Amino acid sequence: MTVRSEANRIRMRGLAVDFPEQLTQGFRIGQELDVRLPSETPSALVVGMGGSAIAGDLLEGITRAEIDWTLGTIRGPDLPRSTPATSLVLFVSYSGNTWETLAAYDAARRRGLPCVVVSSGGELQRRAERDGVTHAAIPPGLPPRAALGLILGVLTGILDPAFPESYEGRLSTVASRLKGRQSEFASPKGSPAGFARRVGHRTPTIFAPNEFRSVARRWMTQIEENAKRIAHTEELPEAMHNALVAWDAMDRTTARRQAILQLDFLPRAPPGPVDPAYLERLLSRRGIRFERVDVGSDDRMEAILTAVSLGDHFSLFLAEQGGVDPLEIRAIERSKLAGGRR
Repeated sequence: MTVRSEANRIRMRGLAVDFPEQLTQGFRIGQELDVRLPSETPSALVVGMGGSAIAGDLLEGITRAEIDWTLGTIRGPDLPRSTPATSLVLFVSYSGNTWETLAAYDAARRRGLPCVVVSSGGELQRRAERDGVTHAAIPPGLPPRAALGLILGVLTGILDPAFPESYEGRLSTVASRLKGRQSEFASPKGSPAGFARRVGHRTPTIFAPNEFRSVARRWMTQIEENAKRIAHTEELPEAMHNALVAWDAMDRTTARRQAILQLDFLPRAPPGPVDPAYLERLLSRRGIRFERVDVGSDDRMEAILTAVSLGDHFSLFLAEQGGVDPLEIRAIERSKLAGGRR
């Protein structure tokens, strides 16, 4: 690595370690906003791209079994025509200049939908101030994917009055526990580093139960941006009805270049007609590297946030192993210049 790349590696590791602190900081920002939540047909949409959008997915995963709200995430410039007129639409762009989010914001304003904006500044903040729309200001200067804790905390704080009990104490406890594990996660002797060594240069596919698919997506995108590696995801039990065929047909040469990381959450679902353990045996016979990632908590919030932190550190160890700069994203920057968009 160059001196600059090494500095970037250290910075990104520090930001991964800061994830628990970001969660509580963001929650306080969101909680302090005066946002009117819809009482009829309670629903909310999170509109964003990349590291901003994944916060909406993760929030839905945390709350889906605990509140009666309908939560969804939109990635793109168009809002569904079926969006209820009372639905709260949360526009999230860390930079404030994401063109898809700006286009969706303008569409929502034309339709008179209730809006909230989350950004560190940029054009989105300017338009919110012009329109008198509530704006949650988060600290600037971070790579957007490394601001996930802030964004997720803000969204949780905004919606906190909708929860049967406030998440404030629970989130604080989870963040404190997670903070205590950061030295382990960041250590070359910790489990994320071990997974990275065993995966090596294979192409990783992240398996997760359907209700935790947002975590698998976060692992995939972090591997793509930080480690500059292609990665894939599969949902269980869905994979047992289609992907199983492809894995079974894979030749041994291709199989040796693959690695599966299966995210295990508690409580584990009872085996269905097709036991997922069969898939593990099949993969092992094919010579595919198989790793179980035991998240180890039966609290949904703690499980999801722990798994996210594990994946962030894992992606940084893959980057270090591959000798790449985890901060650099020139391909994305070039694509924006080519399209004339910021």
